Amino acid sequence: MEKRIGTITILIRDREAAPSVNQILSEHADIILCRQGLPFHDRPVAVMSLIVEGSMNQINALTGPLGRLPGITSKTALAS
Repeated sequence: MEKRIGTITILIRDREAAPSVNQILSEHADIILCRQGLPFHDRPVAVMSLIVEGSMNQINALTGPLGRLPGITSKTALAS
C-alpha cells in the first residue's frame, strides 16, 4: 500500500480522556513521526499535533478510535 504523509490535529476538551488518547497514540506509534502537545492552562482545552506517515488503512486505524472518544475532536490533512 502507498504511504501518505500528513498531519492530524487533536483537540482535547475533556482532560479525563487524555489517557485514552495517549493509549491510542501508543498503539500507533509506528506511523507517528512527530508529536507536539500544547495544554492551555487558562482554558479547558489542549491541542496536539501529529506528523504521520502510513497507509490510509493505518492512518484511519488511528483516527477512527480518536473520533469515537467523548470530548475529542480530530482532523486529518494528507499530502496528495
